[in-house]
Amino acid sequence: MEAFLVSTGVVALGEMGDKTQLLAMLLAVKFRRPAPIVLGILVATLVNHGLAGALGEGVARALGPDVLRWVIGLSFIAMAGWMLVPDKIDDDTATSAQRFGVFGTTVLTFFLAEMGDKTQIATVALAARYHDLLSVVGGTTLGMMLADVPAVFLGDTIAKKVSMPLVHGIAALIFAALGLATLFNVGHLF
Repeated sequence: MEAFLVSTGVVALGEMGDKTQLLAMLLAVKFRRPAPIVLGILVATLVNHGLAGALGEGVARALGPDVLRWVIGLSFIAMAGWMLVPDKIDDDTATSAQRFGVFGTTVLTFFLAEMGDKTQIATVALAARYHDLLSVVGGTTLGMMLADVPAVFLGDTIAKKVSMPLVHGIAALIFAALGLATLFNVGHLF
């Protein structure tokens, strides 16, 4: 349960103001059809984070516990720093796949936008740390949905009322705490 809850919380916070959240807003404004956009986000996230989680588990097996602890701990600390760098959406990502319809465009653009993104890297690290692929992928997917679904329905309103630097700061603190807990081998702090 810990893997699921930590994964959900870390990704939900990490996704705030992220380029894929901005993409969700852009698609909502452009297509004005929330159901296929939300389903597209779900499918793209499940596939992307499933692959990332499998990679994380593979890395965990290959490195062994001592090296893995350092790699994961330092990765979480690097993620903390990365959280403090604001994301911007790439206009080409949002418009390049229009010929696939609303659902297809959402799946394709979200999958591509998530490649190498903070939440994908976090999924790799979380899967390596917790060794519970289903809980991590379920949690990171729920975290994405918690951040992106409201963006689909309330896009501009949310962006104007939520302090993104504050949210990014909180997420950075959580990643830093996860990193330190991992480096100092604090078992179940998170």
